Amino acid sequence: MKFIYKTVLALSFLTVTGAFAQQDPNYTMYIYNMNLINPAYAGANNTTDVGINVRSQWNNIKGAPETQSFIFGTPVGKNIGLGLSIISDKTFIERQTSIVADFSYHLKLSYQHDLYFGVKAGFNSYKANTDGLVTYGVQADPNLMKLKGRFNPNFGTGVYLKHEDYFLSLSAPKILSNNRLEQEDGIARTGTDRQHIYLAGGYNFQLRNSIVFKPTVLFRYVAAAPLSVDLTGRFSFSENFELGAAYRINESISGLFIFNVTKVVQIGYAYEFANSSNVRNIANATHEIMMNLRL
Repeated sequence: MKFIYKTVLALSFLTVTGAFAQQDPNYTMYIYNMNLINPAYAGANNTTDVGINVRSQWNNIKGAPETQSFIFGTPVGKNIGLGLSIISDKTFIERQTSIVADFSYHLKLSYQHDLYFGVKAGFNSYKANTDGLVTYGVQADPNLMKLKGRFNPNFGTGVYLKHEDYFLSLSAPKILSNNRLEQEDGIARTGTDRQHIYLAGGYNFQLRNSIVFKPTVLFRYVAAAPLSVDLTGRFSFSENFELGAAYRINESISGLFIFNVTKVVQIGYAYEFANSSNVRNIANATHEIMMNLRL
């Protein structure tokens, strides 16, 4: 059992930091925190939005991924939106924190169609505890010492098309490729951030006067990694609460619940478990909690 446990840890570490890994955190409830991946969403609700998201992955495995996120977005005047995104992410021996400002510009296409253009700009702090590589049986390149305490600038861009019944979103939240940890052939070396490109869309189907079906899809492309696809379906009941499920193809299955406590306060919870039996048999599921304020 101890051998299996260490094997899962090693495989999990290699999955996160390997040459074919996705380097930024995934979110089951991304639709409620779109600022995190697309700066064009800042101010798009015509309200001041404040939100937090906490995600704990494989929570009985020591050092498994944990992410805390904060978002803020508000319209300024008629066509400008401003926002702030803060993400703290730790995965095994890696720690990183990003603080990014969002700016969006609103273009009215028609009575029902609104198009938003956005840019992100900020800094990312990255640290890798290379001493911890011994735990996972990975050899370290001496140059990895240079990765401790890195503080790098970055920027991103995105577009967001909004309609009462549907939306489309395309974004690249990090354009620059900064140095970070990367594993290859059992040796951890200095690598680079790989650009993530997100394409998302959704449609609202009115089933009854009080029930709306909201399917969404998210494509996540990372250079040298398999395309990641999230399929999500939610049922909204009288705009009071939502029930849904999500499937990340070949990765995980989730159930989610969203409750509108008031017109201002919204809370949500998602329970996710891995498709892989190797991980599922050893690790507990992933939990994601969020709370949003719409003022």
